[in-house]
Amino acid sequence: MYIIIGFLSGIISGAGMGGGTVLIPMLTLLLATPQKEAQTINFLAYLPAAAVALFLHSRAKRVSWDLVLPVLSWGILGSAAGLTLALVVPADLLKRFFGAFLIVLAILQWVNGNKKDKNA
Repeated sequence: MYIIIGFLSGIISGAGMGGGTVLIPMLTLLLATPQKEAQTINFLAYLPAAAVALFLHSRAKRVSWDLVLPVLSWGILGSAAGLTLALVVPADLLKRFFGAFLIVLAILQWVNGNKKDKNA
């Protein structure tokens, strides 16, 4: 089951949709992994997947390097804030926050999914 979950998460991550949206719920719901442990596993799984995706997208000239530094800087600050939040929020509440995030994300995708993207 771990192999299947990792593989599906890798596909989603490589497609740029965030493997954690698959990995964390599958680990917590299917394998009863505690929420904080699932988030840590997600982080560790994300790093190599992101490196491979960055390499391949960069090689295909789909990376705007002038945008990378500002996004990366704010991403690091956001990661620190998220880690701090994860350390102080109880696991059951953290699980609810993540579930609410996924619901909001699904609604936004549903609402915006029919709009034509010129860059697609």
